[in-house]
Amino acid sequence: MRYNKPALITGLALAALVAASRAQQSDIVIKLTGGQKKTIALPDFRGAGAAAQYADLFNRTVFEDVQRSGLLAMAAKSFYPLNPPQQEPDLRPTPAPGAPRRGEQPQAPNCNGRCLSDWAGAPTSANYLGFGYAAENAGQFVAFGHFYNTGIADPNAAKVFRKLYTGALSEDGARKTAHEYAADILQQFGVPSLAGTKVYFVSDRSGRGTKEIWVMDFDGANQRQLTQFKSISFTPAISADGLRLAFTTFAKGQPQIMMYSTETGRFIPFFNPPAPTNATPSFTPDSQQVLFASSIGGFLQIYVSDLSGANARRLSNSRAIEVEPKVNPKNPSEMLFVSGRGGLQQIYKMNLDGTDVVRLTNGEGEASNPSWHPDGQHIAFAWTRGYAPGNWNVFLMDVASRETVQLTHGEGKNENPTWAPDGRHLVFSSNRTGRSQIYSMLADGTSVTPLTRDGSNWMPVWSK
Repeated sequence: MRYNKPALITGLALAALVAASRAQQSDIVIKLTGGQKKTIALPDFRGAGAAAQYADLFNRTVFEDVQRSGLLAMAAKSFYPLNPPQQEPDLRPTPAPGAPRRGEQPQAPNCNGRCLSDWAGAPTSANYLGFGYAAENAGQFVAFGHFYNTGIADPNAAKVFRKLYTGALSEDGARKTAHEYAADILQQFGVPSLAGTKVYFVSDRSGRGTKEIWVMDFDGANQRQLTQFKSISFTPAISADGLRLAFTTFAKGQPQIMMYSTETGRFIPFFNPPAPTNATPSFTPDSQQVLFASSIGGFLQIYVSDLSGANARRLSNSRAIEVEPKVNPKNPSEMLFVSGRGGLQQIYKMNLDGTDVVRLTNGEGEASNPSWHPDGQHIAFAWTRGYAPGNWNVFLMDVASRETVQLTHGEGKNENPTWAPDGRHLVFSSNRTGRSQIYSMLADGTSVTPLTRDGSNWMPVWSK
């Protein structure tokens, strides 16, 4: 996207953040994703009675949640012992090695999957084992989940937790219990689960020539349409408390900002300044103010107002288009924005009072779509780097050092990155398969997972 007014008004295809070096294990990536991974084995739960029909969904959801976290390496199921445990009594201590035959090495004992050493040793080589079973009880889906450290031979000492999970006897109930079990596993390593978080995005699937705001679960499940304007709505932004959604829409003619309550499912009044364009809203970290771009004085400039739109005051002051304000979640006096004040659009940082303006990107190519990492020290963004106009890629930047890392490479237009609440994942849009779709990935650019498939989809934002 170039910074001309028609492009901004018809789509604000606001790309992604920071630039440069290939996907090496930079200090940025190591800091955001951690070091060497431990290995986990997750044999399938068996389902009894009416729960059996939902067992595959439960197992798949648990595996995908843990795998998606990027925290643990997944032991290949083809290497699993043939007789995995389902209940605690199935486990037994590892027996002592038998006396070797003359001239031979002692043979490691093998319990066919019922000893933790079977899982710790080759070929599975797992550091942790999660197992259990599912059943129907009083009309509910019930899962008994266990988690063990395979490096301890005594099952009693190796047990990390054993918990009972219940949900409706349905696909939703099986998925709920699976998310909860996976979340308890991840919690042992200090990593929050993404279960329960939402992704808001723009989609054209509801009709030709229209773009509406949609929402889905973190893993792409339960996609549903929020707006019904039969118009063009875009640039969704969610408050930190998850209670308000703001976006730009042509529903009333000129591009204006609208506000939506995620609690009531109703629209909230928002006073738009009298200007041809009000767009690219975002919220302060305390969810009490709204930042946006407005063309009150001609050029789009950055403003801040109350949640109602009242008491708007101007923050930027240049003869150039300036949009996409984003306040630092750890330093509310500092913000990012995108500006064409130096020529091609670049990412800038300034204080919330308009002082201390600093350009973060180096002026090469075009940069857009800045997104603060939850730590307030790193950003993600989209960048062309000057050599392929229109061909955007996602980058990371350490704001203090300006070091950048490129996450996507040569796979179409990749833009609109935003961080997940866990700070380990990004969601972004890409046309790598033809039509633009929403994807998630780890902060090192791996584990790219499609979340949408229907229609074309853009501008995702991740909410708690």
